[in-house]
Amino acid sequence: MKPFLPSLLATALICASMETMAAADSVYFNGKVFTANTSQPMVQAVAVEDGKVLQVGTDQAMLALADSNTQRIDLGGKVMMPGMIDSHTHPVMGGAASLRANLYDEIMPLADLEQWIIEQDQAGIARMGDVVVISGSSSGYWEKASEIGKVFNKGVWSEQPLVLEGIDGHTGWANQAMLARAGINAELIKSLDEKNASYIGQEKDGTPNGYLSEAGWDRVRSLLPEPSNEDMLHAARAGVKANNEVGVTAWMDAAANAGAGEDLFELKPNAETVGVLPLYQTLAERGELSAHVAALLVVNPQSKPQDLAMVETVIKRYQGTANLTFPGIKVFADGILEYPGQTAAVIDPYTNNLKQGQLLIDPAHFGELVAAAEDRGWLVHVHAVGDRAVRESLNGMQYAREQNPDAGITHSISHLQLVNPKEFPRFQQLGVIASMQLAWALGEVYSIDLVQPYVSAFAYRYQYPAQSLKKAGATIAGASDWPVSSPSPWVAIYHAVTRKGPMGVLNAKEGIDRETMFYAYTINSAKALNLDGQIGSLEPGKQADLIILDRDVFSVSDDQLLETQVLQTIFAGQPVYTAEKS
Repeated sequence: MKPFLPSLLATALICASMETMAAADSVYFNGKVFTANTSQPMVQAVAVEDGKVLQVGTDQAMLALADSNTQRIDLGGKVMMPGMIDSHTHPVMGGAASLRANLYDEIMPLADLEQWIIEQDQAGIARMGDVVVISGSSSGYWEKASEIGKVFNKGVWSEQPLVLEGIDGHTGWANQAMLARAGINAELIKSLDEKNASYIGQEKDGTPNGYLSEAGWDRVRSLLPEPSNEDMLHAARAGVKANNEVGVTAWMDAAANAGAGEDLFELKPNAETVGVLPLYQTLAERGELSAHVAALLVVNPQSKPQDLAMVETVIKRYQGTANLTFPGIKVFADGILEYPGQTAAVIDPYTNNLKQGQLLIDPAHFGELVAAAEDRGWLVHVHAVGDRAVRESLNGMQYAREQNPDAGITHSISHLQLVNPKEFPRFQQLGVIASMQLAWALGEVYSIDLVQPYVSAFAYRYQYPAQSLKKAGATIAGASDWPVSSPSPWVAIYHAVTRKGPMGVLNAKEGIDRETMFYAYTINSAKALNLDGQIGSLEPGKQADLIILDRDVFSVSDDQLLETQVLQTIFAGQPVYTAEKS
């Protein structure tokens, strides 16, 4: 009988410990519960008290924590997980775009597009002031900038300003009526330096063709009539609702101090640049912010350490807001890779123009900014698309590590469309999280037609290199960059696994398993937000952010995984979304 004594003693101790616990407010049992805690990844049940996880374990053990007042929820064998966490998104902008005329990346013949825009305008959802604005426009249109002009610069459009907002947030197209309002003409282009002139698409005679990128796009975007505060509050609510519906209960707002009309590419914020922070504060005060928001403040890529005092001024105005935290700053290291934009900083020059894109940070001094942020206890989150931008971002973080070896700050780099293999091990070595939008890792126009002909064959092999980064020990966090792509983690997880798209598979060797992605969207993203002590896994004392799914995401086919639906989202122990029964 001796071999059984330790087990009996352990059981007795557990039971005694549970007797001293307060009774659970609710117990979810008879489920397949993924905890995202590697020491105990799968359990049957979760007990919740005062909005926090009381305990996880077997049905018997968790039900033993219940009393007559406890709500008992039978999961019926369904999968429960921690609330999903998005490590790079723009929910207020996503909410706003969802309420306006939106192409959602669809490309249609120009005649059909014109008719569709007219219908959207007649429906009353296409205007900002007197400007017709269409959101979610595909970059696939930009190669046809001159052809678009032949349709939208004549007839009714000759005096009606029209803007097509690129879904990528870095590009757009404006007709001549809008270009004239922005003062964009051949004379302006001639007056600009080479870099800024390159942001304005041109005909052979030097006149603008309507296509705009980065600072050129900002010339038009900044002129769009500002929506009312009530409209923006409606957009913020829509953003929270959309995330809750797909199981997202926390996110990193990667440009929280930037508004809809801000010059994001080379933003020069000041103490009054507060962006969407007042909207989050209002939602929180009204009890409507059913998510954790880790708000990043964008700083100019050329910022000096002393400029961070301004960031602290803004943070102090909003600190103490429920469910709103300020883990650090956001920096743009470059732009976008796709033709004709090509503002991503690359190691091997683009084959069509023999240029290396735009590296926005100063390699000689970026590390000083990172180190200064660490001195304030802040993380640095970098937008880096091209392999050169990734390399220089890591170099800056390495410098900071050498200055502050015990800082314990977890930085992250987002997008990572191209990564040179020399950088793969550096993520683990430097403790830098790879925040990846793997909904983009598929064979489609963006990854093939607009990239492959223009970058080196070597670089192209490492487009969205998730498996290579994983093998090198990098921590991968899930991200959407909504409204650039869907806020749904399930779309990203599907493409991370299959790499399949309408034009085929994008480098199948870089696919990763779904379980890695489940960690990417839970505890790993919590680390990126600097909230892993409070959320990201189902462990005693952490907030009870939970989701219940309509299928067993561990065993269904990949195609069925894509169709995953959230049945219920629970934030701090309270349901905030419940799917309608069909």
